[in-house]
Amino acid sequence: MTDHLPPAAPTPPTPPSPVRSLAPFGVPVFRVLWIAGLVSNIGSWMQTVGAQWLLVDSHSSPAVIALVQTASAAPVLLLAIPAGVIGELLDRRRILIVSQVAQFAVVTVLVVLTWLGETTPAVLLIVTFILGACAAVQLPSYQAIIPDVVPSRMIPAAASLSSVGVNIARAIGPAVAGLVVAQLGVTAVFIANAVSFGFFLVVLLLWRGYRPPPSRPEPFLDATR
Repeated sequence: MTDHLPPAAPTPPTPPSPVRSLAPFGVPVFRVLWIAGLVSNIGSWMQTVGAQWLLVDSHSSPAVIALVQTASAAPVLLLAIPAGVIGELLDRRRILIVSQVAQFAVVTVLVVLTWLGETTPAVLLIVTFILGACAAVQLPSYQAIIPDVVPSRMIPAAASLSSVGVNIARAIGPAVAGLVVAQLGVTAVFIANAVSFGFFLVVLLLWRGYRPPPSRPEPFLDATR
């Protein structure tokens, strides 16, 4: 009689357990990079406030003060596509290291000039543009390095946490800059930004286990197009 019974229905596969929103923090490399990125972004927002404060204090025109935001944002518009190509063709960790070294050096020069009272509006705008260019180059590499350090199932949560870090820095950075300027002066804000770049640089230098994913060789102009 049992030969005539219908076959048992197959057991449905067990759906994968959902990934908790904070699960990527369980990956040590991601956690340290997230903290370093947060510190660096806070320093960058402090830098912007400090630059505008210095221009206001030197009685610069409103147009010049507004150009600080332009000098900071324009490189992202100009370099977004080439920076994305660079992040695909080259070692992303090395790109981040070079960017941090360049930004640390530029801000250190700004600290010295400001301490000596030699920072003119033109110098400040040039420094702001260079920092914006470095940030534009490193941003795609920083974002693309997330899938290299967390499991694929955690990528959406890791991307969300990265966005949260940016928003936290945007909220905290200007407030901290205002307090620092009021208590210690504009030079201290620039020093804090240099320290933030130095902190990120140390984290990257200590991270020696990174293995860049294989990339297909492609001419730069073809990849850009």
